[in-house]
Amino acid sequence: MAVVLPNAMLTVYVLAHPWGRDANGVPVPPNPNQKPAPRGTWPGSVLEQPDGSWTARLDPLTWPVREGDTISDENGRSWTLTSIRKHAVPGCPDVDYVQATATLNPPEVP
Repeated sequence: MAVVLPNAMLTVYVLAHPWGRDANGVPVPPNPNQKPAPRGTWPGSVLEQPDGSWTARLDPLTWPVREGDTISDENGRSWTLTSIRKHAVPGCPDVDYVQATATLNPPEVP
């Protein structure tokens, strides 16, 4: 088993959840002009995969995070989370983490 160590300080930004649903049951995000609220900054890891996707390992204190929330590093890069899974080892909370896949957001132009 590979151990992934933190390689960045990641700030987690969360949207209002749960999202509503339209008449067809499709999730509808909250107000698209709403800025996500920062929850905090923790050590974490973001790695680009060979296929161009990104994986993130987040501190369990970031929970709950959902698809559509964003994370950013100290260099100004940000990612939108696309899938989330919480890993918890019974009796050993020191190794718990949140696994996520994400897409790299384009840089914002001032």
